[in-house]
Amino acid sequence: MLIKGNQSAAAQFHASAHTQSEHEGSFWLLTLGSLGVVYGDIGTSPIYAFREAVLRAADAGTPGAPEIFGILSLILWSLIVIVTLKYILFLLYVDNRGEGGMLSLTALAQKGLKSNAALISFLGIAGAALFYGDASITPAISVLSAVEGLELVAPHMAHFVLPLAIVILVALFILQKRGTGKVSVLFGPIMTLWLVVLGLAGLAHIIDNPHILLAFSPHYGVRLLIAHKSLALLILGAVFLSITGAEALYEDLGHFGRKPIQTAWIFLVFPCLALNYLGQGAMLLTDPNNISNPFFLMVPGWGLLPLVILATLATIIASQAVITGTYSLTRSAIQLGLLPRMEIRHTSEEHAGQIFMPKVNRLLMFAVLFLILVFRSSSSLASAYGIAVTGTLLVTSVLVFIVVWRTWDRPPLFAACLVVPFALIELVFLAANMLKLLDGGIVPLIFASFLIMLMSIWVRGSRYLAVHARRQTIPLTELIDTLDAEPPQRIPGTAIFLTGDSQSTPVALIQNLKHNKVLHQQNIILTVVTTRIPKVPESQRIVVERLASYMTSVILNYGYMESPDVPRALALAPNLNIDLREVSYFLGRRTLVSDARRGLPEWQDHLFIPMARSAANATDFFRLPPGKVVELGVQVVI
Repeated sequence: MLIKGNQSAAAQFHASAHTQSEHEGSFWLLTLGSLGVVYGDIGTSPIYAFREAVLRAADAGTPGAPEIFGILSLILWSLIVIVTLKYILFLLYVDNRGEGGMLSLTALAQKGLKSNAALISFLGIAGAALFYGDASITPAISVLSAVEGLELVAPHMAHFVLPLAIVILVALFILQKRGTGKVSVLFGPIMTLWLVVLGLAGLAHIIDNPHILLAFSPHYGVRLLIAHKSLALLILGAVFLSITGAEALYEDLGHFGRKPIQTAWIFLVFPCLALNYLGQGAMLLTDPNNISNPFFLMVPGWGLLPLVILATLATIIASQAVITGTYSLTRSAIQLGLLPRMEIRHTSEEHAGQIFMPKVNRLLMFAVLFLILVFRSSSSLASAYGIAVTGTLLVTSVLVFIVVWRTWDRPPLFAACLVVPFALIELVFLAANMLKLLDGGIVPLIFASFLIMLMSIWVRGSRYLAVHARRQTIPLTELIDTLDAEPPQRIPGTAIFLTGDSQSTPVALIQNLKHNKVLHQQNIILTVVTTRIPKVPESQRIVVERLASYMTSVILNYGYMESPDVPRALALAPNLNIDLREVSYFLGRRTLVSDARRGLPEWQDHLFIPMARSAANATDFFRLPPGKVVELGVQVVI
């Protein structure tokens, strides 16, 4: 999970490109789109990554050529090994029916290791929780690092940096409810301009010191780590900032496709990032006094303000991608049963990928503002950044190993040869980032741990309720036999009863028979099933089975990346022959009561029950017409 996943943002740009997907030029449109969504975060890392690494090396004295060459070597080879080799050339080929991302990988691994589905599920939960911790830091550090450039333009405005960053972020979160479909088409061109400016700014300084290109040799990085053993992990922790956002390459695989993402990285993103990092190093070789903010000091005075403005736009785009990615990840987690239902608003009538989740938006905004107010500068935030990302990278490596070994049915030694080298490097980065714990790194870990606990409790409680429901209900076939033997009073119309188990009698149906003592002329037992694939083809969406002359079972299959739309699906169902304008939907509503003697431990009850109560109304979640829904309640002790 999932990551800086930004699937919904990807869907917004991809939606505009999808109609042209079979025309010449759509490949380049998707490539342009990937620049604005996939590479928003990693593309803004040069603002602070090299600076933080050099400042760590400065703890041993003024950084000289060995330190600058060593840091550049570590950054370049991190981009080559982790981003290019692991993600671009390997992980993009480990897809779940064309989709990528932590949850897609989790679902894929569960197919191959069914006997340990609980372990795989926990890894998916951990990956998702770490993503949320990472997602709360990314907008804060990105926007704050860009706005801090104002201190160089006008030093007297330094005290406005923090309020301005807060205003920008609050405005960004408020605008989410309006959708970003209209402006998302600008993401690609703006990020392209940003990357080109990065490359040209770096190239100007490389021309002055062309021998900086020797930093591509890995021996400089190794020599730096050996020479500064006491600072090696601190330096690596800062170097890691250069690859945060790499997981977005995998998250958006299904929206842009493998080749556009690979093309954008190989021919534009990586060259421009490499040029910029090398340029910053070349500039410091010439004037070490620029160590305070080498990125913004790369440009002449007249270009400083335009660069600050462009950097702010780029970081806003990177933040937007993370925010919408959080919506997408949350929707998938809900569909997979990892979180309670939440309100999902569709901000476009044409494109299902454009969604807005009010509760997620509020929680993420509060988390981002909390981090900004506590840490107050991008350098301080850098200390908290990285641990969640390295955890995500490691979870991804473990899941990929399982997929290659069990799902692809390859020898474990073969899978280990592919994955272990990356995992070892990630373990080193994790050790380096763990040194940041006391400097703020513990914040995202606490956040992630809390979310892991909540999701684990939700999964456990949901399973208990499902088992309890099966014990309390009777099989549907037995009910039909009873109704045939002792027919109740029949009333005209069609009733649709929603249930989570197609084999058992819905609670609402039992309550209706028990209290109203009537049965409609036609009754549909409707089950919405979330599959372990991202999207279900329309031809496999609906399964209809006639159980009796008055009873029909309908199963609607959805992928975990889809939002259920029950009325739309029923309208397309074959052989139902019902008028949806005349039907009534019956839902069972459970009132949960805590009991320490059964079900979950009492302390978990006090967490599970509020989560269940806060779940979005099934009417809204399944997009049912509110005026046609009848809810019948039952009390359940947990």
